[in-house]
Amino acid sequence: MDAFHKHVGIAAPLDRANIDTDAIIPKQFLKRIERTGFGQFLFFEWRFTPDQQPHTEFVLNTAPYDKATILVAGPNFGCGSSREHAPWALLDFGFKAIIAPSFADIFYNNCFKNGILPIVLADDIVASLTELAKTKPGTELTIDLEQQQVIVDDKTVYTFEVDAYRKMLLLEGLDDIGLSLQHEALITKYEQDAPFARPIA
Repeated sequence: MDAFHKHVGIAAPLDRANIDTDAIIPKQFLKRIERTGFGQFLFFEWRFTPDQQPHTEFVLNTAPYDKATILVAGPNFGCGSSREHAPWALLDFGFKAIIAPSFADIFYNNCFKNGILPIVLADDIVASLTELAKTKPGTELTIDLEQQQVIVDDKTVYTFEVDAYRKMLLLEGLDDIGLSLQHEALITKYEQDAPFARPIA
C-alpha cells in the first residue's frame, strides 16, 4: 500500500447524498479475485448507457474531471453493503481521497485499509468545495495528512480530524498485512520454536 503524506489533485464534484456501494461498483463486477482492475467499472451505471456508451454528461466522463484524484461527494457516502470492492474501484480509478460531510462506517474503515483518505468536513465547507469544483473545472486541492489540512488556492485552509492510529497507518503505507509483517522476524522465530515448545505426546 502506498504511503499518503501530501497529495495535490483535481477535485471532481459528485453532489449526491447516500451514494451506496452498489452504485460505486455494481454487483455484477464482483467476480474478480484480484484487487486491481475494478476502476473501469466504477460508477458503471452512471458512467455508461445500457449499450455501454459513455454518458457524456456524467462528471467523470468529462475533462478535466476524468483525471481527478479527489472526489467531493454528498453525505453518507459508501452506504449499503459492506463490499471492500468499493474502495478498490475508487483507488484503481485513481482517487486518493474523498471529501464528504459523512461516510458509512464500514466503507470509511475500508478506505483506510486500502490507502484512501476519507475526509469529513462540515456540510457548508463541502458545499463550497463542490461549487468551486463545478464552477472552476480543474481546481486542485492540496491534502496534507500530517497537518490534517485541506488547502484551497494555497490560502484557504480547512482542518479535518483523523484517528491517530489510522493516520499512522496511512503515513507509513501499512495495511493489516503490512502491519503484521513488521513483526516477521518474531513470527518466524515463533513458528520455528513452536514444535519444541509444545512437543507432541
